[in-house]
Amino acid sequence: MAASLKALGLNCTLKPGGKSSSTDVLMEQLFQQMARHDVEGEILRPADYNIRPGVSSDEGNGDAWPELLEKVLAADILVIGSPIWLGQPSSISKRVLERMDAFIDQKDERGRMPSYGKVAICAIVGNEDGAHHSAAEILSALLEVGFTVPSGGPTYWVGEAMGSKEYKDFKTAPDVVAKWNTMLASNTAHLARLLKAANYPGIEGGR
Repeated sequence: MAASLKALGLNCTLKPGGKSSSTDVLMEQLFQQMARHDVEGEILRPADYNIRPGVSSDEGNGDAWPELLEKVLAADILVIGSPIWLGQPSSISKRVLERMDAFIDQKDERGRMPSYGKVAICAIVGNEDGAHHSAAEILSALLEVGFTVPSGGPTYWVGEAMGSKEYKDFKTAPDVVAKWNTMLASNTAHLARLLKAANYPGIEGGR
């Protein structure tokens, strides 16, 4: 049997834990599919943490990012989940991405950021236009700070503009979303396992 992988999901909803979240539902469905490929994971809400603004790994003064960062670096797969607000990913998702900008100055002797060899994907939910734009912002940022994105990239659902139905109202995932989650989970686990076995070599004198 293939070695198990670890996944961390950061549900960047604006809602704190305990409140119903459509983003959480989509992420849970994706994690269920990844579990079929021996991926163990947990989903956390950054809204429950005091993540201070900044671009370092520790901004001090009660900053909770170091606690989440430890989990990010311990995972093989990072999943950023975000609702769409004003056609864009949530402000919390942007703060999480900004904090990982610190990786650029944390290269090893071969020029590799601590995120090298880790896979990242995203899950987007909204009742308005902006799924592709939000995914593009998130995935582009993750690529820049060293993560690798598999074929397919995002999973998403967008309801009727100004409509009242939310993703969490579905009893089961719509067929097209369910099929995409299945493929994305397979691609993600496959790539993560390859990189875990053979990380990027980097270059001599990379620093």
